[in-house]
Amino acid sequence: MQPYGLTIDKFLDHAAKWFGDREIVEAEAGRVVARFTYAELRARGNRMSGALAALGLKFGDRVGTLAWNTRHHLEVYYAAMGAGLVCHTLNPRLTPTHLAAMINEAENRIVAVAADLLPLMREIAPLCPTIEQIVVLDAPPPEPHPLGSHPARIWTYEALLAEKGAPFVWGAFDENVPAGLCYTSGTTGSPKGVVYTHRSNYLHTLRALQADAVALTAADVLLLAVPMFHANGWGLPFAAPAAGTKLVLPGRVIDGPSLAALVRDEGVTVAVGVQTVWLGLVDHLDQAGGILPTLKRVLIGGSNCPDALLRRMEDRLDAEVQTSWGMTELSPIGAIAPPGIGAANDRGSGRPVMGIDLKLTDADGNALAPQRGVLGHLKVKGHSVIERYFREGVSALDGEGYFDTGDLATIDAAGSLTICGRAKDLIKSGGEWINPTEIETIVGGHPAVRHVAVIARADAKWGERPVLIVETDDGQDPEKLVGLLRGKVADFWIPGEVVEVDAMPLAASGKIDKQRLRADYAEGRIAGGRAAR
Repeated sequence: MQPYGLTIDKFLDHAAKWFGDREIVEAEAGRVVARFTYAELRARGNRMSGALAALGLKFGDRVGTLAWNTRHHLEVYYAAMGAGLVCHTLNPRLTPTHLAAMINEAENRIVAVAADLLPLMREIAPLCPTIEQIVVLDAPPPEPHPLGSHPARIWTYEALLAEKGAPFVWGAFDENVPAGLCYTSGTTGSPKGVVYTHRSNYLHTLRALQADAVALTAADVLLLAVPMFHANGWGLPFAAPAAGTKLVLPGRVIDGPSLAALVRDEGVTVAVGVQTVWLGLVDHLDQAGGILPTLKRVLIGGSNCPDALLRRMEDRLDAEVQTSWGMTELSPIGAIAPPGIGAANDRGSGRPVMGIDLKLTDADGNALAPQRGVLGHLKVKGHSVIERYFREGVSALDGEGYFDTGDLATIDAAGSLTICGRAKDLIKSGGEWINPTEIETIVGGHPAVRHVAVIARADAKWGERPVLIVETDDGQDPEKLVGLLRGKVADFWIPGEVVEVDAMPLAASGKIDKQRLRADYAEGRIAGGRAAR
């Protein structure tokens, strides 16, 4: 057979040739600011590869991006990866100290920055001596020296493309070379770097496009409300051109009114994002009215979604909700509810798709027998699963080549995966284990509950006791939610304290920030909340 390297640039080459006039839409706060095509994206991205080479970047160098879901960010994706550089996405919701540590570890010489993030970059730059060039993506810098005394040269994207842009040969390298670098969110420890290869991203794209997964087609219109700095936007910036799907990039603002306008105006059929995004959309529709007649499917990831929100989404959006589970270390899709099943019939995290294998073990790493219908520590292996973290010399795999996700899970008879919490989040009370996720699932089924979390608090008698933390609709009595647990869990599982918060704290990934909750409430302090009992 012909040699055919599995490199990312081939997706855009395919889209430019066969879906060259298919639109990509860039918006800001629900208003379209640019329309362009896959053919234009390919031409401009290729010329930007030449510009990056003209700035002195060599094969394998890392290109940092600190940006939102925009046209220029997408062009940099392909410009870097197509040229054999590594696209290192940075999460602007992290602290300057965390971001500087990532930039320094990656030895980024160039960082492409959204104009509105230049104040953040000004804080980061003094901590990063490797930075030589800053490319401002969206607009001219607001001042002559936006980084103060830092010696990095400042370019605007369009000026760099006009002055240095040149054709470049894409994909002239082995498929196993690095293509992307993304750091874990740090919600369960210090952020660690995960390096994606061209091959792993290519195969992950094929996995996503399976009929029982994301299943994009050329007839779809995809709203990408998951940030492109979250595990390569769940791989969808590759899947959309591979399928010839019209792509809608919402920019920085992804509130309810903005997303509703884009779904209606652009005829969106598939929308992707974390549950907090869709909660905002449903809230807006409840208040402002209106329907979204073209929307067929909504894919959610992140934390386990309360049943009440799933039902509310399905009813209000009149669309199928596909739950999913993944990790940065998995590129990231691990399991997804197939189309046609939806959240109404499958409240778990979905089924593993081809290319991913799952194993449940005991606490010592021994495989459980049987694997179905039991709770175990979840391990995974596959063609786009991490082997080791960036800059770490030891493998992250067990003796059979499986990666320990740190999650507890069950697999039912039909092969559906349910994530039952993080192993480190288990609460040991009186020598017995309490699973916070089970409590969260029951309480989250109440229609008044918007967000729910359970954490441990030290107890002199029992060692640890659970604390229930809830964000509810106005007028609800959070203490009554405890009554939902009686008869469904052991009595000693029932929290002795309930704390109501006005707004549940979220981590940079959009998940509930349990580290913050522990800091605020684990010692009995009330910070921004009210003790209900």
